Amino acid sequence: MGLSVLIIGSGGREHALAWKISQSPLVSKVYAAPGNPGIARHAECVPLSVDDIQGLRDFAVSKRIDLTVVGPEAPLVAGIADLFAKDGLLVFGPDQAGAQLEGSKVFMKTILQECGVPTADFRVFDDYDEAEQYVLTHRLPVVIKADGLAAGKGVVVAQTYEEAVSFLKETMETGVFGSAGDRVVIEECLAGEEASYIVFTDGYKVVPLPSSQDHKRIGDGDLGPNTGGMGAYSPAPVMTPEVEERVLREVFDPLLAALRARKIVYRGILYAGLMIDNGVPRVLEFNVRFGDPEAQPLFMRFSGDLVPLLLQCARGKIDDASIEIDPRPAICVVMASGGYPGKYAKGCPIEGVSDAEKLSDVIVFHAGTAMEQGRLITGGGRVLGVTAIGETLKGAIARAYDAVDLIHWEGAYYRSDIGKKALLRRGV
Repeated sequence: MGLSVLIIGSGGREHALAWKISQSPLVSKVYAAPGNPGIARHAECVPLSVDDIQGLRDFAVSKRIDLTVVGPEAPLVAGIADLFAKDGLLVFGPDQAGAQLEGSKVFMKTILQECGVPTADFRVFDDYDEAEQYVLTHRLPVVIKADGLAAGKGVVVAQTYEEAVSFLKETMETGVFGSAGDRVVIEECLAGEEASYIVFTDGYKVVPLPSSQDHKRIGDGDLGPNTGGMGAYSPAPVMTPEVEERVLREVFDPLLAALRARKIVYRGILYAGLMIDNGVPRVLEFNVRFGDPEAQPLFMRFSGDLVPLLLQCARGKIDDASIEIDPRPAICVVMASGGYPGKYAKGCPIEGVSDAEKLSDVIVFHAGTAMEQGRLITGGGRVLGVTAIGETLKGAIARAYDAVDLIHWEGAYYRSDIGKKALLRRGV
């Protein structure tokens, strides 16, 4: 009998995980909780919410799950790895202490400061009046972040004092992010170009994935409010081999050592959101799980078996696991519901996904989809991650947008410039 694997989550990242894990010859059964219609092609979906960690634990025990892979950050921050460990269940993902790197911006910034990892200068506030007084004397633009989890939306790069004060009021007084906004981090706005760098780790050793670049703003040209991510591509030319080497030496090595000094042996994924300026990397944020949508192009390029590396990280010892990477570039274009990241309609019938998937080197990963009377409908803000790989980035971009053009629903929205920065950097 092969391994049984439980994937927790229901988005595009989890679809990419299910697609990749189900290919492993080591695996005989994949479950997903709660999953989505795309994931259901690779796994048996279980109607359990990602925040029902006790119910997930009971399911894992009853099914004798060999490995649980946690997709989103919320259950990790809630301590799902700690709960599962009490029953001897193997989990890919950090414990609650390690998950604070994403669960608390204050924790993350403080530990980076302590261990000398380059990051933006910052101040922490839990009093609105003090935060407002400080921000009104800070030079523009100014970055304000809710301390806790806010689904990628608890950040503003304020270009005006009015915008900064409005975000502070919504976060600390109106409470749009709940208790996540009780404290805020106010920091300098770093110049440069963003990139994502994701590594597997057992707390000591790291195995890096290729670089990638997310597109967080809703509009072309990086305009408009932040989202969970509107598209990504890999590799990111701004992450040269020299920059990658610096990031491993100056960011991951001291961070893992600082965590171990706090008796935190971090196991799982560490995702550094970086700002690169003239070859100098500085940390914007850390996530404790695969990026979404970065996971989609990264798994398109991951040509080997993912499961041995997941197992070795979860067991706390990376030894012989290696990764095989397709040298071709890949890109993911997120198709979203009109109005996202604000209010949007659900239940719109989706047409053309099967036509798009007939194109070679294209996979349509489901994020916010549902089934209604046998029809695929929209069920979230980010609906699909249309992902393509090509001999060149220009070719991959063209193929992805060819696929996007075949998919339709009322109010569908997507950015038209995913990957443009890379083309400009390469002079294409």
